[in-house]
Amino acid sequence: MHSKFVKLFLRLSLSTAFLSAVADRLGFWPEGLYSWGIWDVFVQSTQAMNPWFPEAMIPAVAFLATALEVIFAIFLLLGLKTELTAKLSGYLLLGFALAITFSSSIKGSFDYSVFTASAAAFALALMKDKYLELDTILFQSHNKQ
Repeated sequence: MHSKFVKLFLRLSLSTAFLSAVADRLGFWPEGLYSWGIWDVFVQSTQAMNPWFPEAMIPAVAFLATALEVIFAIFLLLGLKTELTAKLSGYLLLGFALAITFSSSIKGSFDYSVFTASAAAFALALMKDKYLELDTILFQSHNKQ
């Protein structure tokens, strides 16, 4: 398989996973197909995964994680600053994996493949060839000036 298709597959896989998780916590998935279903349950889950944060900070942590997931998903879908976005996505996912591991067990991180997703994001960050990325258009127009 050609590396440009692998890169596109990684971008689409990571971005749709982020968007699916956000849709879940905002209640967009039908009943029975979600983990959280509503925002309040997600905030409670955030508290359980991050007991070291003061309780008053948890809503902000939940919001920040969600905002980053939306931003990273959009950037990955469009191919905008792909390498940087992929690297930041890898760190965010690694943070999730470690939070799950230290708050409950490593089994949760394995079951949800969070370490795998983090590794995929870091691998994407290393792929420099552009394919169907907005960066290509922006880079070409910048060089013509």
